[in-house]
Amino acid sequence: MSIRNMLLQNWDLCMEEEGWYPPLQPALKDVSLEQALRKPAEGAANSIWENVQHLLYYKERSLARLRGTSDSFNLSNDATFRFPTASSEGWEYAKNKLFEAHAALRSEFERLSEDELEANSEHIMSLITHDAYHTGQIVFLRKLQGFWPATRSFE
Repeated sequence: MSIRNMLLQNWDLCMEEEGWYPPLQPALKDVSLEQALRKPAEGAANSIWENVQHLLYYKERSLARLRGTSDSFNLSNDATFRFPTASSEGWEYAKNKLFEAHAALRSEFERLSEDELEANSEHIMSLITHDAYHTGQIVFLRKLQGFWPATRSFE
């Protein structure tokens, strides 16, 4: 398998294709505004929406970097978890922006030459594992809230 195919396959696995863990798109399916905002009663944890904002920031920053326009991405890591005023429209907008940024990055990866792809492969794999990590947090938050299936079939 080529590096390109391996990266693209794993890119798809972290968003929409079932593999060893639930992908992000199904993890966010049917999440209401209330569920997206809820945090565990104790301990430091980000909400589902905060995780989505964080993932969106780093996807948009990576996209801008690949396009040579990354000057405006200078938030601290903590600031990337913040979102604008909570509303159902804002929540839907954030999810759609995340899915759009993911698709746009995939298009950029397909456009890169083999040398450019290889030069960016470590960064791409970092984005993939970053998605997997935060998807796990989102699934865990859904489990804590009682709105994740007890068993799932993904074969």
